[in-house]
Amino acid sequence: MFVVVVWMMVGSSSYAQLSTKFYSKSCPKVLSTVESVVKSAVSKEKRMGASLVRLFFHDCFVNGCDGSILLDDTSSFTGEKTAAPNNNSVRGFNVVDDIKAKVEKACPGVVSCADILALAARDSVVILGGPGWDVKLGRRDSKTASFSAANSGVIPPPTATLSQLINRFQARGLSAKDMVALSGAHTIGKARCVLFRGRIYNETNIDSSFAKARQSNCPRTSGSGDNNLAPLDVATPDSFDLKYFNNLLNKKGLLHSDQILFNGGSTDSLVKKYSSNTKKFYSDFVTAMIKMGNITPLTGSNGEIRKNCRKPN
Repeated sequence: MFVVVVWMMVGSSSYAQLSTKFYSKSCPKVLSTVESVVKSAVSKEKRMGASLVRLFFHDCFVNGCDGSILLDDTSSFTGEKTAAPNNNSVRGFNVVDDIKAKVEKACPGVVSCADILALAARDSVVILGGPGWDVKLGRRDSKTASFSAANSGVIPPPTATLSQLINRFQARGLSAKDMVALSGAHTIGKARCVLFRGRIYNETNIDSSFAKARQSNCPRTSGSGDNNLAPLDVATPDSFDLKYFNNLLNKKGLLHSDQILFNGGSTDSLVKKYSSNTKKFYSDFVTAMIKMGNITPLTGSNGEIRKNCRKPN
């Protein structure tokens, strides 16, 4: 009986094997190595911090936090990079390559690309002024990627309704509270005109001067200025703070999926709470990031430790 219970516990939660001290003996310099590369990249371009957080999110939501998003297409599979939620959109792969090269120098064949993504996301948040946390490590890398899984709708689009957002996150073991807290990562980063055009021209729950300002750099005609960028947080675009939630109270959410969090629905009270309580937002955000990092990782003898994050060994 005892043996069965133990097996069931391990079987049902593979992340039981993740640990904040996973590399303390095998690669003691991994934390400082990752951080130095992220610092350098973010100092060159603040937006890169947001891009690295997003890479981690898009990795974890498709078959778990396994580094699959980093794989280029091969003759045997089409990767996730060109799937609709990622194509011309996810970025930061070069920074991950730089981190991997430095980590491989320090301890060859030890640290996974999946763990590098988890660490780079945390470091980005801290460098841009947000909260810190101890990252659980020990994920291994997938040997394949899934274009179809990335395209299947598991990553919610910017046009999502509130119930779609709640459902997509719940499918990954994340609550509505986790979803709102994680959306707060839109306190940094930028979005392309093609993703918010519908909102700034067609929606009514939007501050009119904010809409006009956005329209000046995002023409109504599809195909014109599609890749023009605007900050997700109009107030403090390069600082990880609670201004994103204040923007929502003022109807200045850039994406439909941002403003829908404060639009008379079940998440209004959370947005209000976070808009005036940094401590609460940070603590819920950290909890949610740790939970997201626990989504079905490959551990033990599953997967591999890639030598190059872009291709299986």
